[in-house]
Amino acid sequence: MTWLCPMATRSTWTDVARRPVGNTVDIPNATWSNSISSPYLVGYWKDPAFSVKESALYYVRVIEIPTPRWTACDTKFFNVKMPEGTKTQLQERAFTSQI
Repeated sequence: MTWLCPMATRSTWTDVARRPVGNTVDIPNATWSNSISSPYLVGYWKDPAFSVKESALYYVRVIEIPTPRWTACDTKFFNVKMPEGTKTQLQERAFTSQI
């Protein structure tokens, strides 16, 4: 939540449905399984400090399960070795528009 006051903008974070995120990425085969999470995540949250007298912005942040990065896919497809330290997986994040 972000709110505005005369002197500054302030923010706070609230976890509504925090769960540990597992990892099923198989780097040598550049695959993953979507078997560790649910296709839907439903949560409800009510701002305990809500006031109609203050402007506030709310948005949702989501984190996906890890997936192979393009470097892992290229390593598998071209049968090559990537330099040591090359990132081979990633975890996407998304933010909704402010409401």
